[in-house]
Amino acid sequence: MKKIIFHLFVITILPLTALAQDTATVKQQANILAQAMIAGDYATIINHTYPKAVQMAGGKQKMVSIVNKGMAQMKTQGVIFESATVGSPGKFYKAGAETHCLVPENLTIKLPNAHIISHSYLLAISKDGGKTWSFLDLSNSTSDKIKQLIPDFNPALQIPKSTTEQIL
Repeated sequence: MKKIIFHLFVITILPLTALAQDTATVKQQANILAQAMIAGDYATIINHTYPKAVQMAGGKQKMVSIVNKGMAQMKTQGVIFESATVGSPGKFYKAGAETHCLVPENLTIKLPNAHIISHSYLLAISKDGGKTWSFLDLSNSTSDKIKQLIPDFNPALQIPKSTTEQIL
């Protein structure tokens, strides 16, 4: 009887422990990305971006150049990224050889005449069983757009709409 109880314990608890570790790893790596955004560390952002997206943009150097130009242009227009926070990852989904999940992200942005908070999601993607994660910003994405980039995207993973709110 003790052996049966022990086996049931192992069968039910070990998967929960693995999931907790995956959740912590995803959140930690998403936080690195969020803090790099605030620090203007675009090389770190590119290093944590889904590799196929980087490749489609022309490679790391080209993408760093594109991001640098875009961010410099926003800065001249008075746009400042003040803070970024990530929430707890959602459910994990198998997508071909990859694992996907959504990570909520809140960006506080200062505009010339306002402050806004953007509530959006990062798509976290792991090709190695959850040891390392790369990300895609989903603020302007749909499942159809994602499917073009990730053909094995699991349609059960629903992408919520991003929202923004003005703060005083």
